[in-house]
Amino acid sequence: MHVRRPAVLLSLAAVLLLGAVFVVAGVARRPQSADATTPALDATPASTADLPAVSSPAVGALFVDGAHYCTASVIHSRQGDVLLTAAHCIHDGEGGDYVTGVTFAPAYHDGLAPFGYWTVSDELVAPGWTESSDPDLDVGFATAHQEGTTKTLESLVGANTLATGSAFEQPITLTGYPDDSETPAVCRNTTSRQDTFQLKVDCAGFPTGTSGGPWVVGEDPKTRLGTVIGVIGGFEYGGDDPDTSYSSYFDTDVQGLYRQTDARA
Repeated sequence: MHVRRPAVLLSLAAVLLLGAVFVVAGVARRPQSADATTPALDATPASTADLPAVSSPAVGALFVDGAHYCTASVIHSRQGDVLLTAAHCIHDGEGGDYVTGVTFAPAYHDGLAPFGYWTVSDELVAPGWTESSDPDLDVGFATAHQEGTTKTLESLVGANTLATGSAFEQPITLTGYPDDSETPAVCRNTTSRQDTFQLKVDCAGFPTGTSGGPWVVGEDPKTRLGTVIGVIGGFEYGGDDPDTSYSSYFDTDVQGLYRQTDARA
């Protein structure tokens, strides 16, 4: 399991999921944008000596009660403040509630938060997760804001784009924050199909805390930004073996969650 569950919880009503169920056929599909009306990505990471040496500034750690417990990343949006993570990082699943008091530190490393801590709000997961902890819907979105900051999160650290309906086998860059480490773990390998709605990748050194870490294809070597096709989560909450990780397949359910979050961001 790639997450340590926070103890503090907040009860919120389940939200309605937009969009029809997406049936995955045996033939891999071309990646498609989560929102065709979203303008092209133009934000780039800020230049600072305090960035981690191996990962994108758009990836960071989620904190609660002063400790990081999960991973999240910035996804391109109209308002520039949308986060992507695993559903189990922000909601306890069946019989549970949304997590309270969560903050996000982009580019966190070695006890440093070069862009500060951002308050996480507007958490959104699918009804299938809140009602039955469906591992095929272990994906969540949220927004992040920082008091006194006039710039958007995306304008400071950049953002990945979101793809749904993509191929099961693709080379990715995987990033996550282990609980017992103050630096992010990064791995590059090729994904495979675990199940109808599950992806799998073999990457060593992704234990508890790396849940929510993005699976990025087409990473730009300069900006370290690309397209996200998954996050650590899904089967076995992302996997019981730190050397193998899983992700729920990004289909129209995920697309619907993104569009709801983007619309209210």
